[in-house]
This record gives sequence, structure tokens and C-alpha cells, in this order.
Amino acid sequence: MSAVTIRVELPAHLRTLAGVSGELVLEVAAPATQRALLDALEMKFPMLRGTIRDQVTQERRAFLRFFACEEDLSFQGLDALLPEPVLHGKETFLVVGAVAGGLG
Repeated sequence: MSAVTIRVELPAHLRTLAGVSGELVLEVAAPATQRALLDALEMKFPMLRGTIRDQVTQERRAFLRFFACEEDLSFQGLDALLPEPVLHGKETFLVVGAVAGGLG
């Protein structure tokens, strides 16, 4: 398998920055890891570089989380393979912005 098609959902502020609406569809090189997905996303939408992960360390930004198949994938590491349902287009890879706040 040389590439797979991955469905990606971004938070509203990143969709606005990228100039897109709704779900994205990306071709991701095998092996389809979080790193490969983010590389493909940043290649297609260069304005997102540095918004999802630090450009130097490649670490996920603190106020973003990754979810798929009802699991938090945020701490699996960038070289973890994406879940099978994501690889087969049955599930979407979600980039979710954290909700922060306090009592007023």
C-alpha cells in the first residue's frame, strides 16, 4: 500500500485559516502514521505549519488533541499507526481544540 485516503476534521479556526469548510480528504503516504498525516496536511495547506505541531520539535500543540474511533490518540506519539477504520475511510481523524475557561 503506497498511500491511503484519510478523512480529517479540523477545528473551525484552523478551517478558516486554511480556507476550507467541512471535512478534508488527504492522500497520506504509507505507513500512515500521525506524522505522515500531519506532513500531508501541512504540504497541502502550508498556512497550517506551526499551528498543529511545533515546527522545530514536531510536538503537538498543547491546546489541540487528536481523536479517532472514540479514542484519544494525542499521546500515542507521531509514529503510531492510524487506526484501521481511519485507514479504510470508515472513521474520521479529528483534530479538536481544547476548551478552556473558568468561572466568571
